[in-house]
Amino acid sequence: MIRVAAVGDIHLGPGSAGLLRPAFDTLGGCADLLLLAGDLTRHGTPEEARVVAAEAAGLPVPVVAVLGNHDYQSDRQEAVADELRAAGLYVLEGDGVLLDLDGTPVGVAGTKGFCGGFAGRSGSEFGEPEMKSFIRCTRASAQALGRALRELREAGSALRIALTHYSPVPDTLAGEPREIYPFLGSYLLAEAMDEEGADLAVHGHAHLGTEHGMTAGGVQVRNVAMPVIGQAFSVYHLSPDGAAARGVPADPGGPVLAEKAGRRRSAARSPGHPAGRSTA
Repeated sequence: MIRVAAVGDIHLGPGSAGLLRPAFDTLGGCADLLLLAGDLTRHGTPEEARVVAAEAAGLPVPVVAVLGNHDYQSDRQEAVADELRAAGLYVLEGDGVLLDLDGTPVGVAGTKGFCGGFAGRSGSEFGEPEMKSFIRCTRASAQALGRALRELREAGSALRIALTHYSPVPDTLAGEPREIYPFLGSYLLAEAMDEEGADLAVHGHAHLGTEHGMTAGGVQVRNVAMPVIGQAFSVYHLSPDGAAARGVPADPGGPVLAEKAGRRRSAARSPGHPAGRSTA
């Protein structure tokens, strides 16, 4: 059973140093890797990125991240990524990483993603150059995600996780104003996941959204924005052999996603020490 801890939209800056480290230090006992789903900083400066790096450096599990729109705000996204990589984090953008987690090869394909909307209510590559460029950005991101998932499959990954900042489905946006759905994600990301295959999709960005969703092809989607999960991270369980796990019926066709019932860890949740949790 592979235990995947995930959180997004932590929005750290100089004034929040040490906020998440106490919870992150517990990851060795409850997770096999940590995913960071973008918006790690407030304004995308290297100074803020160094705070994030200090929170996540030297943890007992590998840390894989994508950037979010906040991390692009100052046009220093490469410097932000460099700060995180220098601390030992994997920072993905249209590529993937294959991890050996206690003998199980687990692949993470990552991209920030972008906007555009969802089936029946989406933008298209038509009209003004600005509109075509807008949607082409999303399409290129989705194509890169699909390519990374395919390469991970060909490399022998037993489990594949799609990590984005923007949402691939409208399900996890429930609670957000419908008028802004086109700016919260794109169906093109979900199409890439369904075409190439993924066992779990994780994203952030939608602070008022909902945790659970699913693509049309059956990929489980989780919105792990911190305002949604209300903790330093949530933990999801993946079984590479399809065996039943914690009451979830076995699926002979592929891995099973199981999530522990809503028992919070012993560390108290507070603004200074938000604990991780495993969720239903």
